[in-house]
Amino acid sequence: MFKRNSKMIMLLITVMVMSIWLAACGTKPAGENGTATETETQTEAPTERKLTDAMGHEVTIPANPERVIASYLEDHLVTLGVKPVAQWSVANGIQEYLQKDLNGIPTIAFDLPFEAVTSFNPDLIIIGSESVVEGEKYEQYSKIAPTYVLGEEINSDWRKTQLKIGEILNKSAEAQKALDDYEVKATEIKEKINNVTGGTKSAAAIWLVSGKFFIVSDNVSSGEVMYKELGLVEPEVVKEISANATGNWSSISMEKLAEMDVDYLFFVNSDEGTGSEALKDPVWQSIPAVKNGNLFEFTRSSSWLYSGVQANLQIMEDIQSSIVK
Repeated sequence: MFKRNSKMIMLLITVMVMSIWLAACGTKPAGENGTATETETQTEAPTERKLTDAMGHEVTIPANPERVIASYLEDHLVTLGVKPVAQWSVANGIQEYLQKDLNGIPTIAFDLPFEAVTSFNPDLIIIGSESVVEGEKYEQYSKIAPTYVLGEEINSDWRKTQLKIGEILNKSAEAQKALDDYEVKATEIKEKINNVTGGTKSAAAIWLVSGKFFIVSDNVSSGEVMYKELGLVEPEVVKEISANATGNWSSISMEKLAEMDVDYLFFVNSDEGTGSEALKDPVWQSIPAVKNGNLFEFTRSSSWLYSGVQANLQIMEDIQSSIVK
């Protein structure tokens, strides 16, 4: 009796084992039918990468840079949700238009003194132009932290700069989305402005600094936004000055201001509170936009001298709020 029961038990065990084995053989491993395995569903952890910069340096980019210095490139960092360890500054100020995101971030001088850079213990330095690291400066910076130079070709085009910094920080998808969203917003604002102007109204942007007037070139910063992004008409005076410009902005004489037959004038007053005596000049008062009440004034804290997603969007919104009532 015991032997017979033992045989029955062994038979049942054998059948159970065979059933489990057959079931396992008949089941495809996860992933073969399009279902991701546990390993496949895990996000790949960022790894250290090697990128070649504009000067031919092979730069080892940390897997997760957390202490970035990218002086005068902060607009692009903010767009990617990255806060630098220090922000650009000059003797008379900082990029005030970014302070909603950079408030409290320590400043560093625009020429990036080695001692100051070292004190912030960066794990990545991004430099805009080759001229910043001329001579032996690159070697000095690279001893402090991996140093990537964008180069003038990239640095002179804010869109290319945004994409390159996205690549460096392993945020290419975020950079492209930011540009795509920007184009949508620019198109939306352009349409609203054209509904008012009919695409025939001219505009110019003027700065008053220490009693002198300046005008930005037509292919950078607010010039690019007004004429290329939003389709406002460029006055002949602006075309002439831009054609002969040696920098991003140029001084403009009272004689040229007298020729400024413009419908809308956007005015950044850096002399606000110090008298602004130049504004009392009859030539200034004779400009059509001034006479007709189409002078729109902004403070030096505005973004009108800068470029990038953040700067350009703020300029567009300033123009829209001025023209579209």
